[in-house]
Amino acid sequence: MVDVNTIVGDPVETPDGSVIMPISRVTFGFAAGGSEFEGSKDQKDGYFPFGGGSGAGVTLQPVAFLVVGGGNIRLLPVDANPIADRIMDSAPQLIQQIASLIKQPSPSNKNGHLS
Repeated sequence: MVDVNTIVGDPVETPDGSVIMPISRVTFGFAAGGSEFEGSKDQKDGYFPFGGGSGAGVTLQPVAFLVVGGGNIRLLPVDANPIADRIMDSAPQLIQQIASLIKQPSPSNKNGHLS
């Protein structure tokens, strides 16, 4: 009923060379039930009439888009706080920039030692 292309959709290439893949959540539900009726006038050969039913449901919900391009891989969620996601995506770059500022010697101290 489900293959990998249902969960991770077919990749789409954009004009700038990035590749976008949709990511989805699939949920299945099944139910079945039945009963026998006692004391019915239709009773034949010691068997009671039977009533039953069954059902199934499937949902497919888009969750995110995986974007690969420009040397980066980003996961863009569909139902999330975009500001928080942007902060989390840019956190590694921000940490690298802060670390590089700390490691640079000051202009007045060219040997890199604190005075």
